[in-house]
Amino acid sequence: MIIPGYKERVEGIPSSEQRASPLPDRAGGQGLALRPASHMGNTIRALVAFIPTDRCQSYVVGDLREMPLDRMVDLSGRQLRRFPLHVCSFTELVKLYLSDNHLHSLPPDLAQLQNLQILALDFNNFKALPQVVCTLKQLCILYLGNNKLCDLPEELSLLQNLRTLWLESNCLTRLPDVVCELRLLKTLHAGSNALRLLPGQLRRLRELRTIWLSGNQLADFPPVLLHMPFLEVIDVDRNSIRSFPSLAHLTNLKLVIYDHNPCRNAPKVGKGVRRVGRWAEETPEPEARKARRYALAKEENREPPPPLLPPSS
Repeated sequence: MIIPGYKERVEGIPSSEQRASPLPDRAGGQGLALRPASHMGNTIRALVAFIPTDRCQSYVVGDLREMPLDRMVDLSGRQLRRFPLHVCSFTELVKLYLSDNHLHSLPPDLAQLQNLQILALDFNNFKALPQVVCTLKQLCILYLGNNKLCDLPEELSLLQNLRTLWLESNCLTRLPDVVCELRLLKTLHAGSNALRLLPGQLRRLRELRTIWLSGNQLADFPPVLLHMPFLEVIDVDRNSIRSFPSLAHLTNLKLVIYDHNPCRNAPKVGKGVRRVGRWAEETPEPEARKARRYALAKEENREPPPPLLPPSS
């Protein structure tokens, strides 16, 4: 499930409509949000991006010679086919956005960016996660959605500061075991893949609060989630789940989304938990021994119908 403006909501930055040229960056600071100013500019950059000379690549990237004062570089949507090496000299860089390009690899020199906390690689052509990403040990947020990833390297476990991981719209048929080693992970987005089950080791992630699994191939509600009482949000929208177990024992749960499943029942939840799906707002059926009392009370509280008006003469 792709959520428009997800980065803006997660990081508290303006929406794409507010980033139209020639305004500065996402945060309104000194960084370079290098989006072209016109359709003609887009066309020219798209053509030039195919030519791998330094001069042409410099035109695509724009005037980016010094690290911005806010330590953020946004090269999203620049039609890049290779990463501009001189950005690796910005060793104090904290945020790097490379979304919506044509990248399929990254240079080893990227390892110089040891202060990087946010890295966006979504909407590119990565078939494997470049190993150099696993050397950036200060990363807190990593966007990998909308690529062609079938697995993740074991070295990802080195990113022990990772709090948010986006894996949506890739080619995952199983959740890589290495994800279960990211002990500080709070938010996991793994929707729109081909997941059929979740590994039991997922319960190790005691800091995990939100898990998004929409648009997968889950035939059953993942049993491991029943052993994760610290979860606050569970999204299993658009799967193939036919029956839901009770979730009432998940004492921290605040929201469960289960719509668009061929289910025969709604999951039972604790008081105050919001459900989104079929039967979500229905009153639970009373116990059999209370059924008659329930019906009588309902009848007694019903207001009498208004008297019929006599026909006008």
